[in-house]
Amino acid sequence: MADRQSIRHFSMIRDFHLADFFTLANGLCGIAAILEAMKYLVTADERRVWIAGALVAAAFVFDVLDGTVARWRHSASALGRELDSLADVISFGVAPAAIAFAIGMDRALDQAVLIFFALCGLSRLARFNVTAEALSGPSGRVKYFEGTPIPTSVVPLALALAAFHRGDLYPVTVLGATFHLPVLLFFVSGCLMISKTLRIPKP
Repeated sequence: MADRQSIRHFSMIRDFHLADFFTLANGLCGIAAILEAMKYLVTADERRVWIAGALVAAAFVFDVLDGTVARWRHSASALGRELDSLADVISFGVAPAAIAFAIGMDRALDQAVLIFFALCGLSRLARFNVTAEALSGPSGRVKYFEGTPIPTSVVPLALALAAFHRGDLYPVTVLGATFHLPVLLFFVSGCLMISKTLRIPKP
């Protein structure tokens, strides 16, 4: 009997649900956005930048949908949670950093901040996964986020793309080191993601 329960539990962990396919679409968009940013570096075709930005926006939509579908079908699972985190790291951590680098935030300080930003996103998701049970209420659902959710990285990305569209990334030189002002938005975003004092209600 115990063996049957173990097999059933394992099957529930490894099975995909409908919401997971929206999560996979999220990850697909993130990977495609990174590739489009790389294509821009090779071709200098600005359409690649806008396609990359649109793909991150599409990833955001799929991220919202996967949570909505999971709640609708009552099909949340450990696999889904881990899959969601991995997809979010790609789409809202690595992809925005790659796009920002591709459009010109490529100085040493820019790169350091973009790496910091991506690592903050990674850390924030890992912390959420290991503390989700402790933060959940009697219903089993997490009531709030500690720090801003990683999909909020679409905000600094959108503002960086707006600066790119204007044709000015606002380079600044301090003590002989040059960086671009929009990269500070990624720094702030990273800091907000790993904040332990900032609590945001979870829908």
